[in-house]
Amino acid sequence: MRTLRICLAQINTTVGDFSGNTEKILSCIEHARDFGVDIVTFPEMAVTGYPPEDLLLMPRFIEANLDCLGQIIEASSGICVITGFVDKKDDIYNSAAIIQNRELCGIYHKIYLPNYGVFDEHRYFQAGSEIPVFNLADSVIGINICEDIWYPGGPASTQALIGNAEVIVNISASPYHSEKGYSRKRMLSTRAADNIVIVAFNNLVGGQDELIFDGGSLIFDQKGELISEGKQFEEDFIIADLNLDAVFRQRIHDPRRRKEKLVQSAGKEQIKSITLKKGSLKRKPPLSKTTPRTLNRIEEIYCALTLGAKDYARKNGFKKVVIGLSGGIDSSIVAAIAVDAIGNENVTGVAMPSPFTSAESKEDALELARNLDIGFISIPIEETIKAYGTILASEFKGLSPDVTEENLQARIRGNILMALSNKFGWLVLTTGNKSENSVGYCTLYGDMAGGFAVIKDVLKTVVYELARYRNDKAGKEIIPGRVLVKPPSAELRPGQKDIDSLPAYSVLDPVLQAYVEEDKDLEEIRDMGYEEEIVKKVIRLVDKNEYKRRQSSPGIKITHRALGKDRRLPISNQYRPA
Repeated sequence: MRTLRICLAQINTTVGDFSGNTEKILSCIEHARDFGVDIVTFPEMAVTGYPPEDLLLMPRFIEANLDCLGQIIEASSGICVITGFVDKKDDIYNSAAIIQNRELCGIYHKIYLPNYGVFDEHRYFQAGSEIPVFNLADSVIGINICEDIWYPGGPASTQALIGNAEVIVNISASPYHSEKGYSRKRMLSTRAADNIVIVAFNNLVGGQDELIFDGGSLIFDQKGELISEGKQFEEDFIIADLNLDAVFRQRIHDPRRRKEKLVQSAGKEQIKSITLKKGSLKRKPPLSKTTPRTLNRIEEIYCALTLGAKDYARKNGFKKVVIGLSGGIDSSIVAAIAVDAIGNENVTGVAMPSPFTSAESKEDALELARNLDIGFISIPIEETIKAYGTILASEFKGLSPDVTEENLQARIRGNILMALSNKFGWLVLTTGNKSENSVGYCTLYGDMAGGFAVIKDVLKTVVYELARYRNDKAGKEIIPGRVLVKPPSAELRPGQKDIDSLPAYSVLDPVLQAYVEEDKDLEEIRDMGYEEEIVKKVIRLVDKNEYKRRQSSPGIKITHRALGKDRRLPISNQYRPA
Protein backbone atom coordinates (compact mmCIF):
# COMPACT_ATOMS: atom_id res chain seq x y z
CA MET A 1 0.00 0.00 0.00
CA ARG A 2 1.30 3.44 -0.90
CA THR A 3 1.23 5.72 2.12
CA LEU A 4 2.44 9.20 2.89
CA ARG A 5 3.04 10.40 6.44
CA ILE A 6 2.20 14.08 6.75
CA CYS A 7 2.53 16.48 9.65
CA LEU A 8 0.63 19.74 10.06
CA ALA A 9 2.66 21.90 12.44
CA GLN A 10 -0.06 24.26 13.67
CA ILE A 11 2.05 27.02 15.22
CA ASN A 12 1.52 30.44 16.77
CA THR A 13 3.81 32.95 15.04
CA THR A 14 4.48 36.60 15.83
CA VAL A 15 4.67 39.21 13.10
CA GLY A 16 8.26 40.32 12.60
CA ASP A 17 9.74 37.89 15.14
CA PHE A 18 12.02 36.26 12.59
CA SER A 19 14.28 34.54 15.10
CA GLY A 20 11.38 33.26 17.22
CA ASN A 21 9.33 32.07 14.25
CA THR A 22 12.33 30.37 12.63
CA GLU A 23 13.36 28.69 15.87
CA LYS A 24 9.83 27.31 16.23
CA ILE A 25 9.85 26.01 12.65
CA LEU A 26 13.27 24.33 13.08
CA SER A 27 12.14 22.68 16.31
CA CYS A 28 9.04 21.28 14.60
CA ILE A 29 11.11 19.93 11.69
CA GLU A 30 13.29 18.01 14.15
CA HIS A 31 10.20 16.72 15.98
CA ALA A 32 8.66 15.60 12.67
CA ARG A 33 11.83 13.70 11.82
CA ASP A 34 11.52 11.75 15.05
CA PHE A 35 8.10 10.56 13.87
CA GLY A 36 9.33 9.48 10.44
CA VAL A 37 7.27 12.17 8.70
CA ASP A 38 7.60 12.46 4.90
CA ILE A 39 6.22 16.02 4.70
CA VAL A 40 5.98 18.62 7.45
CA THR A 41 3.89 21.70 6.70
CA PHE A 42 3.63 25.14 8.31
CA PRO A 43 0.98 27.88 8.02
CA GLU A 44 0.76 30.72 5.53
CA MET A 45 3.60 33.25 5.93
CA ALA A 46 4.93 31.33 8.93
CA VAL A 47 8.35 32.94 8.56
CA THR A 48 7.08 36.55 8.77
CA GLY A 49 3.93 36.08 10.84
CA TYR A 50 0.55 37.09 9.42
CA PRO A 51 -0.54 39.72 8.49
CA PRO A 52 2.59 41.92 8.34
CA GLU A 53 0.62 44.75 6.68
CA ASP A 54 2.87 47.69 5.69
CA LEU A 55 6.00 46.00 7.00
CA LEU A 56 5.83 44.36 3.58
CA LEU A 57 6.67 47.73 2.03
CA MET A 58 10.07 47.70 3.77
CA PRO A 59 12.74 45.95 1.64
CA ARG A 60 14.80 44.96 4.69
CA PHE A 61 11.79 43.10 6.10
CA ILE A 62 11.61 41.02 2.91
CA GLU A 63 15.35 40.31 3.01
CA ALA A 64 15.20 39.24 6.67
CA ASN A 65 12.45 36.76 5.79
CA LEU A 66 14.58 35.32 2.96
CA ASP A 67 17.56 34.95 5.30
CA CYS A 68 15.40 32.89 7.66
CA LEU A 69 14.18 30.76 4.78
CA GLY A 70 17.83 29.93 4.14
CA GLN A 71 18.14 28.58 7.70
CA ILE A 72 15.08 26.40 7.17
CA ILE A 73 16.51 25.05 3.92
CA GLU A 74 19.72 24.04 5.73
CA ALA A 75 17.67 22.10 8.31
CA SER A 76 15.69 20.02 5.79
CA SER A 77 17.92 16.94 5.45
CA GLY A 78 15.91 13.80 4.80
CA ILE A 79 12.49 15.48 5.00
CA CYS A 80 10.19 17.57 2.80
CA VAL A 81 9.22 20.93 4.32
CA ILE A 82 6.42 23.22 3.12
CA THR A 83 6.33 26.65 4.71
CA GLY A 84 4.83 30.05 4.02
CA PHE A 85 7.11 33.02 3.34
CA VAL A 86 7.36 36.14 1.16
CA ASP A 87 9.10 35.57 -2.16
CA LYS A 88 10.84 38.36 -4.07
CA LYS A 89 11.14 38.24 -7.85
CA ASP A 90 9.99 41.08 -10.09
CA ASP A 91 7.55 41.86 -7.24
CA ILE A 92 6.71 40.25 -3.90
CA TYR A 93 4.47 37.20 -3.58
CA ASN A 94 2.63 35.44 -0.78
CA SER A 95 4.36 32.11 -1.23
CA ALA A 96 4.89 28.53 -0.17
CA ALA A 97 8.40 27.10 -0.28
CA ILE A 98 8.82 23.40 -1.06
CA ILE A 99 12.11 22.31 0.51
CA GLN A 100 13.85 18.97 0.70
CA ASN A 101 17.35 17.71 1.49
CA ARG A 102 18.76 21.22 1.95
CA GLU A 103 17.42 22.37 -1.40
CA LEU A 104 14.65 24.82 -2.37
CA CYS A 105 12.89 22.56 -4.86
CA GLY A 106 10.04 24.84 -5.82
CA ILE A 107 7.86 27.82 -4.92
CA TYR A 108 4.11 28.30 -5.19
CA HIS A 109 2.76 31.86 -5.47
CA LYS A 110 -0.73 32.45 -4.07
CA ILE A 111 -3.16 33.06 -6.94
CA TYR A 112 -6.35 34.31 -5.28
CA LEU A 113 -5.48 37.35 -3.17
CA PRO A 114 -8.34 38.30 -0.81
CA ASN A 115 -9.27 41.96 -0.67
CA TYR A 116 -12.37 42.12 1.50
CA GLY A 117 -13.17 42.39 5.20
CA VAL A 118 -9.88 42.37 7.12
CA PHE A 119 -7.85 41.35 4.05
CA ASP A 120 -5.86 43.77 1.90
CA GLU A 121 -3.51 41.51 -0.06
CA HIS A 122 -3.79 43.34 -3.39
CA ARG A 123 -2.12 46.26 -1.62
CA TYR A 124 1.04 44.22 -1.17
CA PHE A 125 1.31 41.18 -3.43
CA GLN A 126 1.39 40.21 -7.06
CA ALA A 127 -0.84 37.23 -7.84
CA GLY A 128 0.76 33.98 -8.98
CA SER A 129 -0.01 32.32 -12.31
CA GLU A 130 1.68 28.88 -12.26
CA ILE A 131 0.12 25.85 -10.57
CA PRO A 132 2.88 23.36 -9.74
CA VAL A 133 2.54 19.78 -8.58
CA PHE A 134 5.35 17.87 -6.90
CA ASN A 135 6.29 14.24 -7.37
CA LEU A 136 7.53 12.82 -4.09
CA ALA A 137 8.62 9.22 -4.50
CA ASP A 138 5.45 7.54 -5.81
CA SER A 139 2.98 10.28 -4.88
CA VAL A 140 1.83 13.55 -6.48
CA ILE A 141 1.19 16.56 -4.27
CA GLY A 142 -0.39 19.92 -4.99
CA ILE A 143 0.31 22.95 -2.80
CA ASN A 144 -1.76 26.11 -2.56
CA ILE A 145 -2.41 28.89 -0.06
CA CYS A 146 -5.49 29.80 2.00
CA GLU A 147 -7.93 31.66 -0.29
CA ASP A 148 -6.93 29.48 -3.25
CA ILE A 149 -8.91 26.52 -1.94
CA TRP A 150 -12.11 28.46 -1.26
CA TYR A 151 -12.83 28.65 -5.02
CA PRO A 152 -14.55 25.54 -6.48
CA GLY A 153 -12.68 25.72 -9.79
CA GLY A 154 -9.46 27.09 -8.33
CA PRO A 155 -5.91 25.76 -8.17
CA ALA A 156 -6.89 22.70 -6.13
CA SER A 157 -9.15 21.43 -8.92
CA THR A 158 -6.48 22.02 -11.56
CA GLN A 159 -3.84 20.28 -9.46
CA ALA A 160 -6.09 17.27 -8.81
CA LEU A 161 -7.56 16.89 -12.29
CA ILE A 162 -4.83 18.05 -14.67
CA GLY A 163 -1.80 17.56 -12.44
CA ASN A 164 -3.12 14.26 -11.01
CA ALA A 165 -2.33 15.36 -7.46
CA GLU A 166 -3.49 12.80 -4.91
CA VAL A 167 -2.90 15.14 -1.96
CA ILE A 168 -3.61 18.87 -1.79
CA VAL A 169 -1.73 20.74 0.92
CA ASN A 170 -3.24 24.11 1.75
CA ILE A 171 -1.27 26.32 4.12
CA SER A 172 -3.49 28.96 5.61
CA ALA A 173 -3.96 31.94 7.90
CA SER A 174 -7.74 31.88 8.08
CA PRO A 175 -9.05 34.30 10.73
CA TYR A 176 -11.66 33.20 13.22
CA HIS A 177 -15.18 34.40 13.65
CA SER A 178 -17.93 32.69 15.56
CA GLU A 179 -18.99 29.38 13.97
CA LYS A 180 -16.72 29.84 10.94
CA GLY A 181 -15.33 26.36 11.57
CA TYR A 182 -18.54 24.75 10.32
CA SER A 183 -18.42 26.45 6.92
CA ARG A 184 -14.68 25.80 6.66
CA LYS A 185 -15.15 22.08 7.29
CA ARG A 186 -18.01 21.90 4.82
CA MET A 187 -15.96 23.65 2.13
CA LEU A 188 -12.86 21.48 2.58
CA SER A 189 -14.90 18.28 2.65
CA THR A 190 -16.55 19.35 -0.60
CA ARG A 191 -13.19 20.12 -2.27
CA ALA A 192 -11.87 16.71 -1.27
CA ALA A 193 -14.93 14.77 -2.45
CA ASP A 194 -15.48 16.74 -5.67
CA ASN A 195 -11.85 16.32 -6.77
CA ILE A 196 -11.32 12.82 -5.29
CA VAL A 197 -8.24 14.06 -3.49
CA ILE A 198 -6.94 14.11 0.07
CA VAL A 199 -6.97 17.68 1.44
CA ALA A 200 -4.58 18.67 4.23
CA PHE A 201 -5.37 22.15 5.58
CA ASN A 202 -2.83 23.67 7.99
CA ASN A 203 -4.18 26.77 9.70
CA LEU A 204 -2.35 29.37 11.77
CA VAL A 205 -3.20 29.74 15.46
CA GLY A 206 -2.83 32.77 17.72
CA GLY A 207 -3.84 36.38 18.25
CA GLN A 208 -2.55 39.23 16.09
CA ASP A 209 -3.94 42.62 17.17
CA GLU A 210 -7.69 42.38 16.43
CA LEU A 211 -7.48 39.06 14.61
CA ILE A 212 -7.69 35.58 16.08
CA PHE A 213 -6.50 32.53 14.17
CA ASP A 214 -8.14 29.47 15.63
CA GLY A 215 -6.03 26.64 14.23
CA GLY A 216 -8.36 23.68 13.90
CA SER A 217 -6.24 22.22 11.07
CA LEU A 218 -7.99 19.47 9.10
CA ILE A 219 -7.30 16.47 6.88
CA PHE A 220 -10.10 15.06 4.71
CA ASP A 221 -9.85 11.90 2.64
CA GLN A 222 -10.90 11.49 -0.99
CA LYS A 223 -14.50 10.81 0.06
CA GLY A 224 -14.69 14.07 2.02
CA GLU A 225 -14.52 12.24 5.35
CA LEU A 226 -12.52 13.74 8.21
CA ILE A 227 -9.28 11.89 8.98
CA SER A 228 -7.59 14.21 11.49
CA GLU A 229 -8.36 17.48 13.24
CA GLY A 230 -6.15 19.89 15.15
CA LYS A 231 -7.07 21.59 18.40
CA GLN A 232 -8.68 25.02 18.35
CA PHE A 233 -6.96 28.06 19.88
CA GLU A 234 -3.71 26.29 20.75
CA GLU A 235 -0.63 24.97 19.01
CA ASP A 236 -0.82 21.38 17.82
CA PHE A 237 1.17 18.76 15.94
CA ILE A 238 -1.13 16.72 13.70
CA ILE A 239 0.36 13.61 12.07
CA ALA A 240 -1.53 11.24 9.78
CA ASP A 241 -0.73 8.39 7.41
CA LEU A 242 -2.46 9.00 4.08
CA ASN A 243 -3.60 6.05 1.94
CA LEU A 244 -2.75 7.05 -1.63
CA ASP A 245 -3.91 3.77 -3.18
CA ALA A 246 -7.41 4.52 -1.90
CA VAL A 247 -7.40 7.75 -3.92
CA PHE A 248 -6.44 5.94 -7.14
CA ARG A 249 -8.96 3.18 -6.48
CA GLN A 250 -11.83 5.63 -6.12
CA ARG A 251 -10.77 7.62 -9.17
CA ILE A 252 -10.86 4.66 -11.56
CA HIS A 253 -14.38 3.87 -10.33
CA ASP A 254 -15.67 7.38 -11.08
CA PRO A 255 -16.19 8.13 -14.81
CA ARG A 256 -17.21 11.71 -14.00
CA ARG A 257 -13.56 12.51 -13.34
CA ARG A 258 -12.65 11.68 -16.95
CA LYS A 259 -15.25 14.16 -18.19
CA GLU A 260 -14.06 16.80 -15.74
CA LYS A 261 -10.47 16.39 -16.94
CA LEU A 262 -11.59 17.23 -20.46
CA VAL A 263 -13.41 20.33 -19.21
CA GLN A 264 -10.40 21.43 -17.15
CA SER A 265 -7.84 20.80 -19.90
CA ALA A 266 -7.70 24.53 -20.66
CA GLY A 267 -5.64 24.96 -17.48
CA LYS A 268 -3.01 22.46 -18.60
CA GLU A 269 -0.48 25.13 -19.57
CA GLN A 270 -0.47 26.38 -15.96
CA ILE A 271 0.64 23.02 -14.56
CA LYS A 272 4.31 22.58 -13.77
CA SER A 273 5.59 19.20 -12.54
CA ILE A 274 8.60 19.10 -10.18
CA THR A 275 10.22 15.87 -9.01
CA LEU A 276 11.51 15.62 -5.44
CA LYS A 277 13.98 13.04 -4.22
CA LYS A 278 12.85 10.19 -2.04
CA GLY A 279 13.54 10.89 1.61
CA SER A 280 15.84 8.85 3.81
CA LEU A 281 13.86 8.83 7.03
CA LYS A 282 14.11 6.09 9.59
CA ARG A 283 11.39 3.54 10.23
CA LYS A 284 8.09 5.19 11.09
CA PRO A 285 6.87 4.76 14.66
CA PRO A 286 3.15 3.96 15.03
CA LEU A 287 0.70 6.81 15.48
CA SER A 288 -1.85 7.22 18.24
CA LYS A 289 -5.05 8.88 17.07
CA THR A 290 -6.57 11.62 19.23
CA THR A 291 -9.70 13.62 18.50
CA PRO A 292 -9.95 17.11 20.01
CA ARG A 293 -13.13 18.01 21.83
CA THR A 294 -15.60 20.00 19.76
CA LEU A 295 -16.31 23.42 21.26
CA ASN A 296 -19.79 24.92 21.24
CA ARG A 297 -20.44 28.50 20.16
CA ILE A 298 -19.93 30.16 23.55
CA GLU A 299 -16.90 28.01 24.41
CA GLU A 300 -15.36 29.04 21.08
CA ILE A 301 -15.95 32.72 21.71
CA TYR A 302 -14.58 32.50 25.24
CA CYS A 303 -11.45 30.67 24.05
CA ALA A 304 -10.98 33.21 21.25
CA LEU A 305 -11.20 36.14 23.67
CA THR A 306 -8.81 34.46 26.10
CA LEU A 307 -6.25 33.72 23.39
CA GLY A 308 -6.60 37.24 22.00
CA ALA A 309 -6.00 38.87 25.39
CA LYS A 310 -3.08 36.55 26.15
CA ASP A 311 -1.31 37.07 22.84
CA TYR A 312 -1.88 40.83 22.72
CA ALA A 313 -0.25 41.18 26.13
CA ARG A 314 2.53 38.69 25.42
CA LYS A 315 3.41 39.91 21.92
CA ASN A 316 3.50 43.54 23.08
CA GLY A 317 5.60 42.91 26.17
CA PHE A 318 2.94 43.40 28.87
CA LYS A 319 3.13 41.11 31.88
CA LYS A 320 0.29 42.66 33.91
CA VAL A 321 -3.09 44.24 33.20
CA VAL A 322 -5.43 46.58 35.06
CA ILE A 323 -9.22 46.76 34.79
CA GLY A 324 -11.73 49.23 36.15
CA LEU A 325 -14.21 47.15 38.19
CA SER A 326 -17.66 48.71 38.33
CA GLY A 327 -19.50 45.76 39.81
CA GLY A 328 -21.22 45.29 36.44
CA ILE A 329 -21.31 42.44 33.95
CA ASP A 330 -18.84 43.84 31.40
CA SER A 331 -15.91 44.50 33.74
CA SER A 332 -16.62 41.16 35.47
CA ILE A 333 -16.28 39.09 32.30
CA VAL A 334 -13.18 41.03 31.17
CA ALA A 335 -11.53 40.35 34.53
CA ALA A 336 -12.38 36.64 34.29
CA ILE A 337 -10.97 36.42 30.77
CA ALA A 338 -7.81 38.26 31.87
CA VAL A 339 -7.24 35.79 34.69
CA ASP A 340 -7.64 32.84 32.35
CA ALA A 341 -5.32 34.51 29.83
CA ILE A 342 -2.35 35.60 31.95
CA GLY A 343 -2.98 34.37 35.51
CA ASN A 344 -4.63 35.96 38.55
CA GLU A 345 -1.29 37.21 39.93
CA ASN A 346 -0.97 39.48 36.89
CA VAL A 347 -4.41 41.12 37.09
CA THR A 348 -5.45 44.12 39.20
CA GLY A 349 -9.00 45.40 39.52
CA VAL A 350 -9.64 49.03 40.44
CA ALA A 351 -12.96 50.16 41.94
CA MET A 352 -13.57 53.91 41.61
CA PRO A 353 -16.84 54.58 43.42
CA SER A 354 -18.65 57.90 43.04
CA PRO A 355 -21.59 59.31 45.04
CA PHE A 356 -23.87 57.49 42.58
CA THR A 357 -22.24 54.07 42.94
CA SER A 358 -24.63 51.73 44.74
CA ALA A 359 -23.60 49.70 47.76
CA GLU A 360 -24.40 46.57 45.76
CA SER A 361 -21.96 47.53 42.99
CA LYS A 362 -19.18 48.12 45.52
CA GLU A 363 -19.88 44.76 47.11
CA ASP A 364 -20.04 42.95 43.74
CA ALA A 365 -16.73 44.42 42.56
CA LEU A 366 -14.99 43.31 45.75
CA GLU A 367 -16.60 39.86 45.69
CA LEU A 368 -15.51 39.35 42.07
CA ALA A 369 -11.92 40.31 42.93
CA ARG A 370 -11.94 37.86 45.84
CA ASN A 371 -13.45 35.08 43.72
CA LEU A 372 -10.78 35.58 41.05
CA ASP A 373 -8.07 36.14 43.66
CA ILE A 374 -6.76 39.23 41.85
CA GLY A 375 -5.24 42.43 43.16
CA PHE A 376 -7.85 44.98 44.26
CA ILE A 377 -7.57 48.73 44.72
CA SER A 378 -10.34 51.13 45.70
CA ILE A 379 -9.91 54.79 44.72
CA PRO A 380 -13.04 56.87 45.47
CA ILE A 381 -13.54 59.76 43.04
CA GLU A 382 -16.00 61.96 44.98
CA GLU A 383 -13.38 64.57 45.95
CA THR A 384 -12.08 64.70 42.36
CA ILE A 385 -15.61 65.31 41.07
CA LYS A 386 -15.97 68.19 43.54
CA ALA A 387 -12.62 69.62 42.42
CA TYR A 388 -13.78 69.65 38.80
CA GLY A 389 -16.99 71.34 39.92
CA THR A 390 -14.97 74.06 41.62
CA ILE A 391 -12.66 74.55 38.63
CA LEU A 392 -15.57 74.85 36.19
CA ALA A 393 -18.00 76.69 38.49
CA SER A 394 -17.69 80.10 36.84
CA GLU A 395 -17.94 78.71 33.29
CA PHE A 396 -20.93 76.49 34.14
CA LYS A 397 -22.70 79.12 36.27
CA GLY A 398 -26.48 79.07 35.76
CA LEU A 399 -26.41 75.83 33.77
CA SER A 400 -28.08 72.66 35.00
CA PRO A 401 -26.03 69.48 35.39
CA ASP A 402 -26.34 67.20 32.35
CA VAL A 403 -24.34 64.56 30.46
CA THR A 404 -21.26 66.78 30.81
CA GLU A 405 -20.99 66.03 34.51
CA GLU A 406 -21.72 62.35 33.86
CA ASN A 407 -18.91 62.14 31.31
CA LEU A 408 -16.52 63.88 33.71
CA GLN A 409 -16.90 60.95 36.09
CA ALA A 410 -16.01 58.48 33.35
CA ARG A 411 -13.03 60.62 32.32
CA ILE A 412 -11.75 60.84 35.88
CA ARG A 413 -11.81 57.04 36.02
CA GLY A 414 -10.01 56.82 32.68
CA ASN A 415 -7.32 59.18 33.97
CA ILE A 416 -6.79 57.08 37.08
CA LEU A 417 -6.43 53.86 35.11
CA MET A 418 -3.99 55.47 32.68
CA ALA A 419 -1.98 56.88 35.59
CA LEU A 420 -1.64 53.38 37.04
CA SER A 421 -0.68 52.11 33.61
CA ASN A 422 2.04 54.76 33.24
CA LYS A 423 3.42 54.23 36.73
CA PHE A 424 3.51 50.43 36.79
CA GLY A 425 3.58 49.46 33.11
CA TRP A 426 0.18 47.75 33.29
CA LEU A 427 -1.94 47.31 30.18
CA VAL A 428 -5.40 48.86 30.63
CA LEU A 429 -8.15 46.52 29.40
CA THR A 430 -11.25 48.48 28.48
CA THR A 431 -14.65 46.95 29.20
CA GLY A 432 -16.99 48.35 26.53
CA ASN A 433 -19.03 45.87 24.51
CA LYS A 434 -20.23 45.95 20.88
CA SER A 435 -23.74 47.08 21.79
CA GLU A 436 -22.45 50.17 23.60
CA ASN A 437 -19.75 50.96 21.05
CA SER A 438 -22.20 50.67 18.17
CA VAL A 439 -24.62 53.28 19.52
CA GLY A 440 -22.05 55.51 21.26
CA TYR A 441 -23.17 54.66 24.79
CA CYS A 442 -19.62 55.22 25.99
CA THR A 443 -17.40 58.17 26.86
CA LEU A 444 -14.44 59.29 24.79
CA TYR A 445 -11.33 59.52 26.99
CA GLY A 446 -13.38 57.94 29.78
CA ASP A 447 -14.47 54.30 29.79
CA MET A 448 -13.05 54.08 26.24
CA ALA A 449 -9.55 54.96 27.50
CA GLY A 450 -7.14 52.05 27.50
CA GLY A 451 -4.87 49.81 25.52
CA PHE A 452 -6.96 46.80 24.47
CA ALA A 453 -10.71 46.20 24.20
CA VAL A 454 -11.33 42.54 24.98
CA ILE A 455 -15.13 42.46 24.37
CA LYS A 456 -15.27 45.18 21.71
CA ASP A 457 -16.97 42.81 19.24
CA VAL A 458 -19.25 41.08 21.77
CA LEU A 459 -22.91 42.06 21.96
CA LYS A 460 -24.32 42.64 25.46
CA THR A 461 -26.59 39.60 25.36
CA VAL A 462 -23.56 37.44 24.48
CA VAL A 463 -21.64 38.97 27.41
CA TYR A 464 -24.27 37.48 29.72
CA GLU A 465 -23.93 34.10 28.00
CA LEU A 466 -20.16 34.22 28.48
CA ALA A 467 -20.55 35.06 32.17
CA ARG A 468 -22.90 32.13 32.74
CA TYR A 469 -20.51 29.85 30.85
CA ARG A 470 -17.58 30.98 33.00
CA ASN A 471 -19.51 30.23 36.19
CA ASP A 472 -20.65 26.85 34.85
CA LYS A 473 -17.08 26.01 33.90
CA ALA A 474 -15.90 26.79 37.43
CA GLY A 475 -18.81 24.93 38.99
CA LYS A 476 -19.47 27.91 41.25
CA GLU A 477 -20.21 31.62 41.18
CA ILE A 478 -17.03 33.35 40.05
CA ILE A 479 -19.06 36.24 38.68
CA PRO A 480 -21.51 37.09 41.50
CA GLY A 481 -25.07 35.98 40.79
CA ARG A 482 -26.43 39.46 41.46
CA VAL A 483 -24.32 40.83 38.59
CA LEU A 484 -26.18 38.52 36.21
CA VAL A 485 -29.65 39.69 37.22
CA LYS A 486 -29.47 43.36 38.19
CA PRO A 487 -30.44 45.94 35.52
CA PRO A 488 -27.31 47.27 33.79
CA SER A 489 -26.42 50.85 34.70
CA ALA A 490 -23.54 53.27 34.19
CA GLU A 491 -24.36 54.75 37.63
CA LEU A 492 -23.45 58.29 36.61
CA ARG A 493 -26.62 59.85 38.03
CA PRO A 494 -29.20 58.82 40.65
CA GLY A 495 -31.30 55.82 39.61
CA GLN A 496 -29.77 55.63 36.13
CA LYS A 497 -30.43 52.51 34.03
CA ASP A 498 -29.22 51.67 30.51
CA ILE A 499 -32.82 51.16 29.43
CA ASP A 500 -33.48 54.87 30.10
CA SER A 501 -31.36 55.72 27.06
CA LEU A 502 -31.45 52.56 24.96
CA PRO A 503 -33.93 49.88 23.93
CA ALA A 504 -33.70 46.70 25.98
CA TYR A 505 -30.63 44.74 24.91
CA SER A 506 -32.88 41.86 23.85
CA VAL A 507 -34.22 44.25 21.20
CA LEU A 508 -31.13 46.36 20.56
CA ASP A 509 -28.76 43.48 19.83
CA PRO A 510 -30.80 41.81 17.05
CA VAL A 511 -31.32 45.24 15.42
CA LEU A 512 -27.58 45.93 15.61
CA GLN A 513 -26.77 42.52 14.20
CA ALA A 514 -29.12 43.13 11.28
CA TYR A 515 -27.85 46.66 10.56
CA VAL A 516 -24.13 46.44 11.40
CA GLU A 517 -23.32 42.84 10.51
CA GLU A 518 -25.87 42.09 7.78
CA ASP A 519 -26.32 45.54 6.14
CA LYS A 520 -30.12 45.30 6.31
CA ASP A 521 -32.04 48.54 5.82
CA LEU A 522 -34.80 50.13 7.90
CA GLU A 523 -37.65 48.39 6.11
CA GLU A 524 -36.04 44.96 6.29
CA ILE A 525 -35.36 45.28 10.02
CA ARG A 526 -38.85 46.64 10.68
CA ASP A 527 -40.29 43.64 8.80
CA MET A 528 -38.40 41.37 11.21
CA GLY A 529 -40.92 42.53 13.82
CA TYR A 530 -39.23 45.56 15.43
CA GLU A 531 -40.88 48.94 15.93
CA GLU A 532 -39.94 51.39 13.18
CA GLU A 533 -39.13 54.24 15.56
CA ILE A 534 -36.79 52.03 17.60
CA VAL A 535 -35.02 50.87 14.44
CA LYS A 536 -34.67 54.48 13.23
CA LYS A 537 -33.20 55.53 16.57
CA VAL A 538 -30.67 52.70 16.58
CA ILE A 539 -29.57 53.38 12.98
CA ARG A 540 -29.10 57.09 13.71
CA LEU A 541 -27.08 56.35 16.85
CA VAL A 542 -24.84 53.90 14.99
CA ASP A 543 -24.20 56.31 12.13
CA LYS A 544 -23.49 59.42 14.16
CA ASN A 545 -21.01 57.70 16.49
CA GLU A 546 -18.49 56.57 13.90
CA TYR A 547 -16.14 59.30 15.16
CA LYS A 548 -16.04 57.71 18.61
CA ARG A 549 -15.30 54.24 17.29
CA ARG A 550 -12.36 55.56 15.25
CA GLN A 551 -10.73 56.63 18.52
CA SER A 552 -11.33 53.42 20.42
CA SER A 553 -8.73 50.82 21.42
CA PRO A 554 -8.07 47.84 19.18
CA GLY A 555 -10.17 44.86 20.18
CA ILE A 556 -10.75 41.21 19.40
CA LYS A 557 -12.84 40.30 16.34
CA ILE A 558 -15.24 37.41 16.98
CA THR A 559 -18.06 38.12 14.49
CA HIS A 560 -17.92 37.97 10.71
CA ARG A 561 -18.29 41.78 10.60
CA ALA A 562 -16.64 43.70 13.39
CA LEU A 563 -16.63 47.47 13.84
CA GLY A 564 -13.40 48.84 12.39
CA LYS A 565 -11.50 47.01 9.66
CA ASP A 566 -14.57 45.08 8.56
CA ARG A 567 -16.97 48.04 8.51
CA ARG A 568 -15.37 51.24 7.19
CA LEU A 569 -17.63 54.27 6.98
CA PRO A 570 -16.64 57.93 6.57
CA ILE A 571 -17.03 60.20 9.59
CA SER A 572 -17.91 63.22 7.43
CA ASN A 573 -20.97 61.75 5.80
CA GLN A 574 -24.40 63.23 5.02
CA TYR A 575 -26.10 60.02 3.90
CA ARG A 576 -28.95 59.15 6.28
CA PRO A 577 -30.54 55.70 5.81
CA ALA A 578 -33.12 56.44 8.55
